[in-house]
Amino acid sequence: MQVSLVSVTFAVACHNEMHTMTNKKAPIAKKIKKELSIHNDVRIDEYYWMNDREDPEVIAHLKKENAYYEALTAHTMDFQNQLFEEMKGRIKEDDASVPYKKNGYWYVTRYEKGKEYPIYSRHKDTLEAPEEIMFDCNEMADGHDFFNLGGIAISPDNKLAVFGVDTVSRRQYTIQIKNLETGEIYADKIENTTGGAVWANDNKTMFYTLKDPVTLRSDKIYRHTFGTKVEDDQLVFHEEDDTFGTYVYKSKSKKYLIIGSYSTLTSEFRILNADTPYEDFKIFSPRERGLEYSIAHYQDSFYILTNKDEARNFKLMVVGEKDTSSKNWKEFIPHRDDVLLEDIDIFKDYYVLSERENGLTNLKICRWDKTGSYYLPFDSETYTAYVSANPEFDTEILRYAYNSMTTPSSVIDFNMRTKEKVVMKEQEVLGGKFKKENYRSERIWATARDGVKIPMSIVYHKDTELGAHTPLLQYAYGSYGSTIDPYFSTIRLSLLDRGFVYAIAHVRGGQYLGRKWYDDGKLLKKKNTFTDFIDCSKHLIDKGYTSPGHLYAMGGSAGGLLMGAIVNMAPELYNGVIAAVPFVDVVTTMLDDSIPLTTGEYDEWGNPNEQKYYEYMKSYSPYDNCKPQNYPNLLVTTGLHDSQVQYFEPAKWVARLRELKSDTNLLLLDINMEAGHGGASGRFESLKEVAKEYAFILDLEGKIDQ
Repeated sequence: MQVSLVSVTFAVACHNEMHTMTNKKAPIAKKIKKELSIHNDVRIDEYYWMNDREDPEVIAHLKKENAYYEALTAHTMDFQNQLFEEMKGRIKEDDASVPYKKNGYWYVTRYEKGKEYPIYSRHKDTLEAPEEIMFDCNEMADGHDFFNLGGIAISPDNKLAVFGVDTVSRRQYTIQIKNLETGEIYADKIENTTGGAVWANDNKTMFYTLKDPVTLRSDKIYRHTFGTKVEDDQLVFHEEDDTFGTYVYKSKSKKYLIIGSYSTLTSEFRILNADTPYEDFKIFSPRERGLEYSIAHYQDSFYILTNKDEARNFKLMVVGEKDTSSKNWKEFIPHRDDVLLEDIDIFKDYYVLSERENGLTNLKICRWDKTGSYYLPFDSETYTAYVSANPEFDTEILRYAYNSMTTPSSVIDFNMRTKEKVVMKEQEVLGGKFKKENYRSERIWATARDGVKIPMSIVYHKDTELGAHTPLLQYAYGSYGSTIDPYFSTIRLSLLDRGFVYAIAHVRGGQYLGRKWYDDGKLLKKKNTFTDFIDCSKHLIDKGYTSPGHLYAMGGSAGGLLMGAIVNMAPELYNGVIAAVPFVDVVTTMLDDSIPLTTGEYDEWGNPNEQKYYEYMKSYSPYDNCKPQNYPNLLVTTGLHDSQVQYFEPAKWVARLRELKSDTNLLLLDINMEAGHGGASGRFESLKEVAKEYAFILDLEGKIDQ
């Protein structure tokens, strides 16, 4: 699939000529001056009027943007369809998950050929028993543009299931209860929840989380008794601090119901014996600013994963059930400067630690009786491994998943006693073309401007010649301590097979190299995320992987903020940028505590009501830093019903860029008028959105006929 440099240059020139002619017809948004004043500083937001989703003029403008997008990409429609069919063709349609056993039943999620949504089923005692279909989401989704089934919770006697449904894509779920023996779905509906619920041990009492209807903050826990009216449900906990959210779950031991309260930097839990659901929850250990912890119950103790006493990379502590306050916590596994302790999974005879060292995950198996411990062996230079679903407590089998950028995902059952492993399933890549030996992956390190080494995970086809004319897509997220591991993707093959290199930049703001990596990429150090990405780009160019004329960048949500920042700071490095549901109007959003999620974000970005945070975020906020300069070709995507990054942020950003930019490059805004933050629902519908994104950069490379 090689094309000559001459043909690529000619194709790009033709596209640029077309863009020059059609760019004059781009939608021009009206301007209404609005002054936003705080800290003796005035910002002018002439597109603030777009904030009203109910305003017909707003909807009319968004439709014009969509029409403009469709006009300028019409020549790629056949290619988008080709990409869609190609990506879909690699995925096994009649697929099923590896069954797992819980409380006497084997649970399976499966898909049928030609259908978009999963079917949730189970088998009693053995997999040879008759299938019981609990939920067929294809039937439930009929008549809805968007559909998502929330967390399914089965009662301890296996007779009832509580479930949540979202048909708008604002993550506001309606909860109902289904009788799994008769198939009846009871009429009572609980609106505006997180979708999940948890049963007490009496099979009739359940707890769920309600959202604030305006901010969508999860702030209240209610108790519902099966057979009673919803309006009679009792409030058992109200999280009044608007920087916190709350949730409820059950310990794996099944002994405790647990309410968690969380902010970015602080945790607090309440516990209640699951046999006595009408008693009051008691505080596990009162919240302390900056103290993070999570709890797991085993026998007569709780094991606490925590950063207590400046354990930045976390340590494991233990406390008895009777008095769980932090003053009684005892060290179980000490803090290590070079190892991030990420999680613990508890079994009857074993516990399993998930650790991260030098960016790579290690799984450590330990016996409770202290007779031995060992690490699972992983050979690859860069890979992804994680503990999978292990709901059973009394088992010696650990289920985990493994993949790399060149190796499809495997689900593995590992016997912790005998050390034997069984590959239960390896992801199938259909189409007959994929061979893992045809791809190369590596981990390289760029030097940031402050001397810090930034890792990147890279993959490409073995036949791709690396050089100045090699197209490369660089991706990153870089916020909330979220680590983007080097994972396998069948979808990505559509780029690799057309000569693209794909690079994940593990920039600061994630947690790839431990908690300090996160701390150094948030609040008043947030700009490290942006400069890391730029310095990674420069490294890729300097080392001959690509050149500015063939380098592309992509990020979504907080990664979309990253995209907005880099095109302001170093637009000359990129030929094209994809900003998906981008968080680009940082200051205005963080000053508006009525917008969903804002108050819970202060620990990530800072509270702009404090001047130092206001000034710092204003200095990088993409919307506030647009300027008269050349920008790369840009594709911006959003969803009208997005509850996390409101649609008006990218809409306003695009309007301001159109006003200020001095080039004739593409600037496209694609709005999904039915979807929210996660995009389209359905197993394959989301591939159409990916096809749009890939077609955008492949078109810029003159590769839409390949």
